[in-house]
Amino acid sequence: MTRIGMLSVAHGHAGSYAACLARMDGVELVGIADEDAARGQAFAERFGTRFFADDEALLGEGLDGVVICSENSRHRPLVELASSRTRHILCEKPIATTVEDAQAMIDQCAAAGAKLQIAFPVRFVPSIMSLKQMMEQQALGRVYSLKTTNHGRMPGGWFVDKARSGGGAVIDHTVHVIDLLRWFFGAEVTEVYAEVGTDLLHPNLGIDDAGLLSFTLSNGAYGTLDTSWSRPKAFPTGGDVTIEVVGERGWIRLDAFKQQFAVYSNQSDRAQWVGWGSNMDQGLVSDFIEMIRLGREPSITGLDGLRALEVALAAYRSAETGAPVSLPMPR
Repeated sequence: MTRIGMLSVAHGHAGSYAACLARMDGVELVGIADEDAARGQAFAERFGTRFFADDEALLGEGLDGVVICSENSRHRPLVELASSRTRHILCEKPIATTVEDAQAMIDQCAAAGAKLQIAFPVRFVPSIMSLKQMMEQQALGRVYSLKTTNHGRMPGGWFVDKARSGGGAVIDHTVHVIDLLRWFFGAEVTEVYAEVGTDLLHPNLGIDDAGLLSFTLSNGAYGTLDTSWSRPKAFPTGGDVTIEVVGERGWIRLDAFKQQFAVYSNQSDRAQWVGWGSNMDQGLVSDFIEMIRLGREPSITGLDGLRALEVALAAYRSAETGAPVSLPMPR
């Protein structure tokens, strides 16, 4: 039996990850630890497990691994705490709110012999995996340009508290797409120029809700990323990830979340998109459990999380200065 605990369920993905764990044979969700007792108890009851008011108490249960779904600012202390008590950690993205915290997490896990995996579930979408294979086979030849998007709803709560989130839509949505591009091409972002909007879509929000990044990759490709909280509450899904690739041999457009039926019912106050087929969160969680059982290295490393975070932070720096920012930025 593979024994897993969850440290904080503050992030919206926590429920999906717990449901994925519950569906897996030979996996036990041992318990939930959360600083918000009411939230943690309700979550534990929902998934038929125990609530722990203290993180260390849960970590003392002999866990094979932990899943961390806290506010972004708490990733570092929770990862560092967990690294001394378990060898396997799955941490929600972005890895941290600063490069210094991200590097400290990586270093601490290495020193403790713990394996740190970052939650980038979009890697497990079938169309994304197909595009990855095509890029490895150089199906388009030399890649010239990329046009990408990651839109979503404004999540509210701690996401709009910069002290806990590290930023708004730009940090929330940049990291997913940048991780994919690094994975596709084995290339790094070398320069970023960005324009960032605060209260552009949501008045009096007090944090960025829209951003447009222009970037250059080390393989010579140029790209753009439209990252925003632009989806209204009535929109059928939380957001999108789209990627267009232009190469010397052709053009590809991918919409990662198109596995869905459009449902129009008088029993609901809006149209609904009902998913079918694959579940990217299940792919992520299954990959994490496989890492534990096989004793292999993480497929999505702490360094992957750090590199994606650097691009988001460079976008903020560029927006502040009005000039392109070269990567890696000086520490």
